[in-house]
Amino acid sequence: MTKIIGIDPGLASTGVGIVSGKGTRVESYSYGSIHTSKKKTLPSRLDQIFSKIFLILKNENPDVMVVEDIFSLEKYPKSGITLGKVTGVILLAGCRLNVPVIEIPVREAKKVLTGNGKADKIQLEKSVRHLLNLKSPIRPFHASDAIALALIGFFRYQNGLKHDME
Repeated sequence: MTKIIGIDPGLASTGVGIVSGKGTRVESYSYGSIHTSKKKTLPSRLDQIFSKIFLILKNENPDVMVVEDIFSLEKYPKSGITLGKVTGVILLAGCRLNVPVIEIPVREAKKVLTGNGKADKIQLEKSVRHLLNLKSPIRPFHASDAIALALIGFFRYQNGLKHDME
């Protein structure tokens, strides 16, 4: 059984999605998000994200962790820097537990699952639901983004990525 965890980094809300299965068949999945309070300091929020991701990785023992690659909008450069800090603690958690990591740009994830690299969060969430045969919406969107990353990692892992990582 192959288990892949997808992570959509965010300071206020980090999405987590886990997919397990054999071959190209998804047999189980779960998703959720880690929320941090704006009232806490940045180091405290980063520690909370690191600690929860570390615990999830330790308990789930995934074959691969797929993380959304950092991006920054010219309009909001500070957001990109903060996102980099969040991604850093996530990558550190994976490193500490020897979990192989793949970073995927958000446009690539959208293109793979929807056919459109500029798809919005609603389109991506609908594609994820379709792949998982779910009727009810996946919320928050950070969780659906994370499970999208896990699905991409799952299918790639089954199609030879495993050998590239050894």
